Order: sequence, then C-alpha cells, then structure tokens
Amino acid sequence: MRAASVASVASPHVLREYAFLGDGERGALVGPRGDVAWMCAPRWHDDAVFASLLGVPSAYSVTPVGRSVWGGWYEDGSLIWRSRWVTETGFVECREALAFPGDVDTAVLLRRVVARSGPAHVRILLAPRAEFGRYGLSRLSCADGVWRGRTGGLHVRWSGAEEARPVAGGALELELTLQEGEHRDLILEISTKSLARRRLRDPDSTWEATEYAWEQSTPSMDVTVAADDARQSRAFLRGMTSSTGAMVAASTTSLPERAAQGRNYDYRYAWIRDQCYAGQAMAACGDVDLLDCAVAFVTERVLADGDRLAPAYTIDGRPVPSERSLDLPGYPGATSTVGNWVYEQFQLDNFGEVLLLLAAAAGKDRLDLEQWRAAEVTVAAIKSRWQEADSGIWELQPRRWTHSRLMCAAGLRALGRHAPSRQGAAWTSLADAIVSDTSADCVHESGRWMRSPDDERVDASLLLPGLRGAVPARDPRTVATVEAVERELGVKGYVYRFPQDARPLGEAEGAFLLCGFHMSMAAHQQGDHTQAMRWFERNRAACGSPGLFTEEYDVEQRQLRGNYPQAFVHALLIEAAARLAGPTHVPMT
Repeated sequence: MRAASVASVASPHVLREYAFLGDGERGALVGPRGDVAWMCAPRWHDDAVFASLLGVPSAYSVTPVGRSVWGGWYEDGSLIWRSRWVTETGFVECREALAFPGDVDTAVLLRRVVARSGPAHVRILLAPRAEFGRYGLSRLSCADGVWRGRTGGLHVRWSGAEEARPVAGGALELELTLQEGEHRDLILEISTKSLARRRLRDPDSTWEATEYAWEQSTPSMDVTVAADDARQSRAFLRGMTSSTGAMVAASTTSLPERAAQGRNYDYRYAWIRDQCYAGQAMAACGDVDLLDCAVAFVTERVLADGDRLAPAYTIDGRPVPSERSLDLPGYPGATSTVGNWVYEQFQLDNFGEVLLLLAAAAGKDRLDLEQWRAAEVTVAAIKSRWQEADSGIWELQPRRWTHSRLMCAAGLRALGRHAPSRQGAAWTSLADAIVSDTSADCVHESGRWMRSPDDERVDASLLLPGLRGAVPARDPRTVATVEAVERELGVKGYVYRFPQDARPLGEAEGAFLLCGFHMSMAAHQQGDHTQAMRWFERNRAACGSPGLFTEEYDVEQRQLRGNYPQAFVHALLIEAAARLAGPTHVPMT
C-alpha cells in the first residue's frame, strides 16, 4: 500500500464531523473525506477492521479528487447517510448505510456514488486491517468483477469495483470517473463465514429492503416538542440495539473524555442503566418496540444473575472482558484500551432503574409472568443490599451514595403501583424505610440532598429522585436540590456532574449532556416551562452536523468529548422532548 494513499484519509477528525451507520449488530463512523474510520466486525465488541480513528493504517474511503467542500445529512428517520461534496466540477454524493436490519455474522456496507451535477472524479481505497491492524487484506482474487479476500479470520467480498487494482500492503485502489447523472454501487461484505457460495447481493433490492426496514422501524415522534430530532435520535438507538435486545452504550472505544487524563474507556457493551434509560424514554413517547427490547434483555440478565447483576454485559449477555491496552497510537490525547473494569463493580442504583423500567412497561401493559418474576428478584436484591456501599452512577469508589439508595426507593414506589395490593404495600413500605434512612444522613444543612454521608457536595444525579418519584416533586429536598444544581453546576445553559475539586467546573471535565436534559425535565416538573425549554434547546444543540452526541461537551471549545455516539444522551433527548410536550407537575413514572 502506498503510504500516501492511506495517510491522505487516515488522519482523525474532530468528532462532530463523523456520521454514524448502524444495523443493530455493529456500527461504522464515516468522516468528511468519505473515510470509514471505525468499524468492528462481526459485532460491536469484536476487534476493529477499520480503525484509523485510533491510528491503525486502515481505510475504506470514497474521496473526491481535487479541492472540495463536504457536507451531509441523514434520510429522515434512518441511518442512511448522504455525504455530499461541492467540487470544482460539480456536486458528488455518496449514499451509504449498513444493510438493515443487520446479520449477526456478516456486515454489509452499501455505498452508492452519484454524480449529481457535472462529472465526478473520486478515488476509492479499500484497506481493511482485522484485529486492530494486525492483518491486512490477503488472498485477493477477482472473478466476474467481484473481489474476494481475507483479513485475519474474516472473509471479504467487494462488488462494484471490478477496475480496482491491488496496491502494496494489502489494499485495493480505484480511480473512478462518472458523468453527470451516473452512479456506481459498491457493496462490501465482511463475514465470519465463507462468502464463496452466497448469492451476490443486488444493489437495488438491498437498498430497497434497507429503506423499507427503516421506514417501518422509526415512529413519527409527533408527541414530542422536537419531533425531527427525537425521530433521528430514535433511529440512532435502533441502530445501536442488537437482535438480542441489548443496546450498546456507544459504538467506540478509547475516545478521550479529557485529553491526556487517562479517561478513555471501552463503551461497546450494554450498560443496564443505559438500557433502562432508553426503555423509559421509549415508554414516555409511546414507542413499545425498543421498550420491549430493553425489558427482554434486562429481564434475562436479572433472572440469570440476581443480586449479583453486573453493571454491563456484552450484547449476547456474557461478562465484559477485562480491560487491556492496545499497542496503537490512539486518538490524539488518549491511549487505546479494550474491555472495561466496570464488570467488577456493584452499582446499587441499577436495581432501582430495573424496577423503573419494568414499571414503565407495566404502564403500557407489556409485562408477562417471567418479567414479574424478574421484578421480585430485583426487589429481593434491594432488600438484601441497599445498605451496602456501591460505586454509584458515576462508577467511583464505593460509598453509600444518596442517588443509589433513592433510585431504589423510586423503583419500588413506581412498580408498587402496578403490583397486587399486598405486594405493592410492602414495596412502598421498603421505599419509605430507604428514604427515611437516607434522609437521616444525606440532607445538607441547606435542605438539599448531598452526595453521601461524608460528601456534602451537590451532584446533578440528585435531580433524579425527584423526577422518578422517590420523593414528591414539591418536597423541600427536591426543590432545594433543583435550585442548588442550577446555581452551582449550571454554566452557560449546560450542567456539570459535581465539583471535582477547587478548579472551575469546565477545567476539570466537560458538561454532561445527560444532566442537561435531566435539568430540563426538573425545571418542567417544577412548573417553569420556559426555563425547561432553555435547558433543552441549549443541550439539544451540543452536537455536530450529523446530530450525534457524546457523553461530555466542552463548553469553552464547543467540542464533543468521549465515545461516540452516546446512546443514553439520545435517550434523554427523546424523554425530555416527550415530557416537555405535556403538562407540568406530572409524575415521571
């Protein structure tokens, strides 16, 4: 492979410039040079086959020759992306998607290059490198205009590029000229199974099937205050939800939350809390499909693991692998890791979130006997473990976190309203005991909730007990907490998690968009719809042109920070958009 060919497309961009393609089983990031900079295969948590994002010299790019200006957009309610370049000779587009819904064993990446106005001159480079760069493209052959090869243990088939030529290093390169109105379809298949005897995919029928599947999958979201954004966020969540029902937290690993701070993690797994957030968001806007997915996956894990429920799993329900470092350059400002040490943690609030998810499903009449059994297992886990120290929502050193205990109370109250009267009364009584115990040592002298008995700081996560019904919306502790979060953690319309140290908030970390949407709902619940909309609109805009969010937002530099896209932020955008469309002073469960 000529070094210049890869170097021209392999340099990373700022995150706001990447579009996301997803089919439920895997995801890909596409940059402004038409470069597929990230994709793991065959599934989310497997090794990457394209990883220029982390410095691996790999590429699948469709790039105009000469000077150009890039832009792009998603087709409504789908993850079909259109890259568009204005060149010196006209307009060039590349329509791209992962064939949807995805096949567990085979990734199918569709790209249609179109000369919209004037001739199109593009350079196409295919250089997959399996196992994070360990294996290039090998065993190449071309028959009947179709290229076949291997990269590591994966089979590769590429159609539509019969004129391509091999270049040094295990790659294929093609320079293509299209006249105005012409197009070229490229179909890349990467599979764990041999593709030799599989029928070639017809481009038109594959595109039509993908279009139809997205059209059927994504509801209108007209019940929200931001239907277009909520609809697109819903498409992102569907693209991140596997056939197992599990939703990955993000499609990437090792994108830094803070440069050179060692805060870069692997989020290609299903977090129980995130799954519950997504399910509750779907229930808020009446979308039962992803709600059912969340309930199915969470129920299975609860019944399997009981009071030892892990914070996260692979999408097929296995333990998250231990964290290990990769010998890669990494995204600038970060090292590269896979796996996550979170599997060792106990996070008490997850049990409360499970009950809140099941309560949301019960409100839609979506619970069966097995899921009620999961509820009973969860309540038993709370009974036995609610007084233990845990790592909490922010995955910190174990303490008796206020948020964790109160979320258990919220879940008990919420599902107790749907349980048989005697059972519901017992669950409510346990919730009362938890709230009383927490109030004894976790109320600040100012009247607000504080983080833990030995940590008086305010924390944005403490907006949630009032939102979810652990205590009433007009309870003085709820009101004082909302006011304190706004006063002490709100900056320029964004919300930080908690004061890290004596530094200004923005010097320690980015604002948390999750917390911004929680603040919006809290203001709405307190009756201030105007302020709620201000918080909502400010945080809704903290994205790049593809409309994707990360976990953190650098307020001063206006940059996205962390793994991408972050599912729970999209979930909370949807929930906030649904809640703000309704009356104030309504229970959130």
